[in-house]
Amino acid sequence: MNRLIFASFLLYAASQPGECITGGKEAVAHSYPFMASLQWNGKHECGGFLISRQWVMSAAHCFQDGRTSDVKVVLGAHSLSNAEGTKQTFKATAVYNHPDFQISNYDNDIALLKLDKPITESNAVKPVKFQREGGSDPEEDADVKTVGWGSLNNLGGRPDKLQELTIKVLERWRCGRGDYYGTKFTNNMFCAAEKLKDTCDGDSGGPLLYKDLVVGITSNGGKKCGSSKKPGLYTIISHYTKWIDSKITQ
Repeated sequence: MNRLIFASFLLYAASQPGECITGGKEAVAHSYPFMASLQWNGKHECGGFLISRQWVMSAAHCFQDGRTSDVKVVLGAHSLSNAEGTKQTFKATAVYNHPDFQISNYDNDIALLKLDKPITESNAVKPVKFQREGGSDPEEDADVKTVGWGSLNNLGGRPDKLQELTIKVLERWRCGRGDYYGTKFTNNMFCAAEKLKDTCDGDSGGPLLYKDLVVGITSNGGKKCGSSKKPGLYTIISHYTKWIDSKITQ
């Protein structure tokens, strides 16, 4: 196939409904001061969010295959490439994956990172509150917001600047249907998306926000971002209060 024709075909395929990410927009710089970029070899791979002066929450699947070492945590970033004076960079002295994390269906997809030193709090770097046991998680059809530096489409194009997206929590019965996730969809998960609105590769570990409170962690979805029957999956944080407390207070 002619290269020009092939390239045009790829761009067309990526723009079709159910095949790409649309509807998101660039966030106001530093309006999510808890947002973290988790990097290996200088490359953004996953998101995370600051929950205290020395702890970041993310997704356990980001640390599979021995990737618990050599992770760099960047806070205070809007642009990943620009030398912003707001940025603070850390190493992780410890990474705790939930002991019951299942790679087969991404159940219990939650991780905690301890930074090598406390943050210097500023307008661009400060912790966020997260939902605890007994709190009111969003119900079906509620508007929730997520942010990240993940791929803009299924061709893998990544943004340099932080993106935000508002989506809706979907019905649990729908996400548990056989043509959606079936039995892989567990009680520890939300699924949320809208037509042509979804998280994608590189957004994993980022926050799902409901009324300025983090209620979920971006976990997993289908092979094609934006697919109507494989909406994004999010770990329900309120199910892990005791485990979180046991790690950050030890």
